[in-house]
Amino acid sequence: MYAETHEGVGVADQHDQLNLLLASLMTEAGLSPRALAREINKLAGPGAVAETAPYHWRDRSGVPREPLPALTAYVLSRCLGRIVSVGDLWQDRATDAPLFLPADSGMRQPWTLASTMLIAEDWLLGGLLDRRVFLSVSGAALTRAVSVYLTMRLPQSSVSRLTIGMTDDPVVDQIERSVPQLQLLDDERGGASGLGYVGAQLRAALLVLRERRQPEDITRRLLIAIADLAQLAGWMAFDAGQHGVAQRYFFTGLRAANDAGYRPMQAHILADLSFQAATRGDSSDGVVLGEAAHRIAEGTAGSVRASVMSRLAYAYASAGRIADCERTWLASHEQLERRRREQDPAWMYYLTPNHLDCQAGYAMILAGRRSLANGDCSGGRSLLRRGEALLRTGAHARPADVPSQRRALFEGSWLALAYTAHGKLDDACVVAHQALPRLERVRSPRSVALLNTLRHEFRRRKRHHMVGEILPHLESALARHGQ
Repeated sequence: MYAETHEGVGVADQHDQLNLLLASLMTEAGLSPRALAREINKLAGPGAVAETAPYHWRDRSGVPREPLPALTAYVLSRCLGRIVSVGDLWQDRATDAPLFLPADSGMRQPWTLASTMLIAEDWLLGGLLDRRVFLSVSGAALTRAVSVYLTMRLPQSSVSRLTIGMTDDPVVDQIERSVPQLQLLDDERGGASGLGYVGAQLRAALLVLRERRQPEDITRRLLIAIADLAQLAGWMAFDAGQHGVAQRYFFTGLRAANDAGYRPMQAHILADLSFQAATRGDSSDGVVLGEAAHRIAEGTAGSVRASVMSRLAYAYASAGRIADCERTWLASHEQLERRRREQDPAWMYYLTPNHLDCQAGYAMILAGRRSLANGDCSGGRSLLRRGEALLRTGAHARPADVPSQRRALFEGSWLALAYTAHGKLDDACVVAHQALPRLERVRSPRSVALLNTLRHEFRRRKRHHMVGEILPHLESALARHGQ
């Protein structure tokens, strides 16, 4: 850790004089030195700084070691509601290092609209500071962040009136109209291509929520739009490989969806968190979150339930529960067959039976590759065959000028990995050849990571004539994308 005491402070330059600016800002924020230390320890963990250390910073112009300068500036910014920089506090005698925080920092608050407003304030400050790096959480920390959803009882909506559209508001109209267009951007270009812009749109919506007094129906419309944008930003950050900030967006979306009584989005975000956890190898978290999403989805549109169940099926596959994976996948088809399109949320535009099949396909390929690695050759190959059959029906061979290019790249990457694990190297090379041109258009580090795995597996088989031909092209394409 980076524990610091009053006597053993890491000091770049000491002066036996008061740091006037730090002293005045602490007074304005109502923070004594000990209170400032306690706030820092809430963020960085117990013992990160001794409660007496800020006396030295204030009274003798001491400079703390990294990352305490950034933590101090962040705490004061939050308390004062305006930006305080490291350079301001220590006149460029301290390094303005990135501030590393867990994704659930500041999220352990009551499930109320007042708490959501505090989280909105945090996003607005953080967007201006631009020095925070969020670290993903798992296990107990992850379940604490969503603990209210791990029981059968949903939290109560903070907005009592559930009607929408009673009051005209051109600003809210514009925010709502932007969401579908941003979702299409993600489909076509991948999460890394527009994440910064979508994050800025979310902050703009949070700013409208914070700065305006509006009727309750307008507040609910804003909260729904914020939940939609936070889910989209979380998904794009996940696709971009930024798992900590993805979780933070998802946690924010859950709060806004709860305040609005927006049950379909609550289930959808929990399913996204489940898929993210399973993708990162946290299988038990994936199952817990996926089963919670399944419970929350009861009573929502058939398309929502089908989508949630497809994510749960992936989590089961990740955990090695193949029978549960198959059962849940087949049940998701039953739900989709009974869908009533007039009940579908607008963001369920993409879900088709083939989409469910392809999700099950790469779930089975994941399980099959793991079975082979664990020495179960017969079971692993059986799963690979089934996964291949499902993914062959998907988007991997679509031309480069048709929609859903991110999906085509992702599914093609999985299919090539399946063929390689199964020893079908000719087929793997054909699919990899189809995937490579998409890298020039789609920025999806999640897909690129799969192709990077394929590259390592091709290297072990480079004497195969087709592998030897395509490997230099694959390596060149990945090099251009920083892999």
